[in-house]
Amino acid sequence: MIVAGFGCRASATAQSLADALALAADGRPVERLAAPIDRIAMIAPLARAMGVELVTLSDADLAATSTLTRSVVSLAARGVGSVAEASALAAAGAGARLLGARRVSPDRRATCALAEGLA
Repeated sequence: MIVAGFGCRASATAQSLADALALAADGRPVERLAAPIDRIAMIAPLARAMGVELVTLSDADLAATSTLTRSVVSLAARGVGSVAEASALAAAGAGARLLGARRVSPDRRATCALAEGLA
């Protein structure tokens, strides 16, 4: 199962999210989207359009996850190096692995990372 995790600014648009997903997925099928609880309303339309499950994560879920990227903005805001990477890993479950570092939308308002899980 491949999970796309998102991090985004409050000013992110639907296009920001779609662009970040397209860059991260690079044609791979995504079966689940994930994001912090306060960003779910932003991600939900994309999940509905794709017909995939949307996983809600707490800041504690994210902070318990080790990431490849070490963004000072993410560290200050959420206590994790990359919200997108942590979201993907946490939603993919135990034993999940990142399929690469997060990708940033061209407008720099959204990030997306993919993780592959066993379930």
